[in-house]
Amino acid sequence: MKSNITLIGMPASGKSTIGVLLAKRLGFSFLDVDLAIQEKTGKLLKEIIAQEGMEGFLKTEERVNQQIQVKRTVIAPGGSVIYGPKAMAHLKEISQIVYLKLSYEEVVRRLGDLTDRGVAVREGMTLKDLYEERVPLYEAYADLTVCEGDRGPGAVVDELRAIMERRIL
Repeated sequence: MKSNITLIGMPASGKSTIGVLLAKRLGFSFLDVDLAIQEKTGKLLKEIIAQEGMEGFLKTEERVNQQIQVKRTVIAPGGSVIYGPKAMAHLKEISQIVYLKLSYEEVVRRLGDLTDRGVAVREGMTLKDLYEERVPLYEAYADLTVCEGDRGPGAVVDELRAIMERRIL
C-alpha cells in the first residue's frame, strides 16, 4: 500500500497550504518540493528559470522529484511537475496522486505575479494557455480529483482526510 500522498495542481491551488494541514491531521510529515529544489540548488525558483531557462528548470525539478524517498508524507511538488514523466512515474509509485482542481477564474483570482512566484511558463504563453495545457495532464496522472470550488482549505482537508483514512491508513 502506498503510504504517501502527492498533491498536484495549478500554482495557487493550495498544494502547500492544504498539504501542511492534511499532514497535521493524518500525523504525516510534509515535503514542499519547491523548497527542496531551492535548498539543493541554493537559488530561488525564479533565479533558476532566469539563469537556466525553462528547460533547465524542468530538468532540475524532475531530478529532485525523482529522488524523493519518504514514508507517511504529504508531498507538494510544483505545478510543473507533470512535465516530468520520470518524476511522475516515481511519485505515482510511492504515493496516491491527488489533483486539487480549481477553475481558471479561481486560479486568476488567487495567483498574482507569475514571475515572482517562479511559475514555469514558456515565453509567449498566457496563464489561460498554461491552464489549458496542464489540466489534461493533471487529470491523467491523478488517482483522485478534489474540486475545490470556492471552499476554503479546511473543507478540502476534511474531505481528503476522510478519503485517505479509508485508502491508506
